[in-house]
Amino acid sequence: MQLRARGSASLTVAGDVTGRTGLVDLRHAGSSKLVFPRNFNKGLEAILVNTAGGITGGDHYTLAATVKGGGALTLTTQAAERAYRAQVSEIGRVETTLTVDADATLHWLPQELILFDHCALRRRLQIDLHGNANLLMVEPVVLGRAAMKETLRQIYFEDRIRIDRDGAPIYIDGIDFSGDAAAHVARRAIADGARAMASLVLVRPDAAAQLDVLRAMLPPTAGASLLADDVLVIRQLAEDSFVLRRDLMPILSRLTNNSLPISWRL
Repeated sequence: MQLRARGSASLTVAGDVTGRTGLVDLRHAGSSKLVFPRNFNKGLEAILVNTAGGITGGDHYTLAATVKGGGALTLTTQAAERAYRAQVSEIGRVETTLTVDADATLHWLPQELILFDHCALRRRLQIDLHGNANLLMVEPVVLGRAAMKETLRQIYFEDRIRIDRDGAPIYIDGIDFSGDAAAHVARRAIADGARAMASLVLVRPDAAAQLDVLRAMLPPTAGASLLADDVLVIRQLAEDSFVLRRDLMPILSRLTNNSLPISWRL
């Protein structure tokens, strides 16, 4: 019998009168752990660790985080997450709910999700913003490790991202792979052979002012556009995870004011 991993983590943070962010509540259980490296910023950085080492069919992970007014939180992961081979009819689940109150900032910067052949994963990310909340979100996905010459001929991956502001949607996205992912992304009109991809969303008053600068930083396989004056979206393709990260890092560094988590630095 295959053992199923379970993990849950939740935290709430808030800013104090000095502008420094601190913990209000913290809970974690199972294979999910949150650790807090020391930094010299007023914001708080939290690193999500999956002690099971990856996700397979039947696993279930949940994460909930709330940033209250005056708080600034950066959430990242210790390493690239891995979706491993699953048994037939068993699907792993990852459900993340993030809430950002008015006058608060969240940087959601997980490292890459690497999909392995015969993986089965259903993932949900819900972000609720309130008032003038600020958000920087990136979600990188890698279709097998290029250095290991992995080819994904049979996978199931269902990914949904939704960002609401005051209850109304400002960004809804989804990806579905079922079957031969390698053949799908090889098509010129889809990915032209790219094995890595990322979505980036910036919700901030200066989003429109960032557009031209960010476009000049992007490779030919990426594009940036505005959904609203304060909502900027980037979609990026790359030949492998190294190139994807190399091209994302200067953009993330700019948007975090050179405060990238150490796990993101090459």
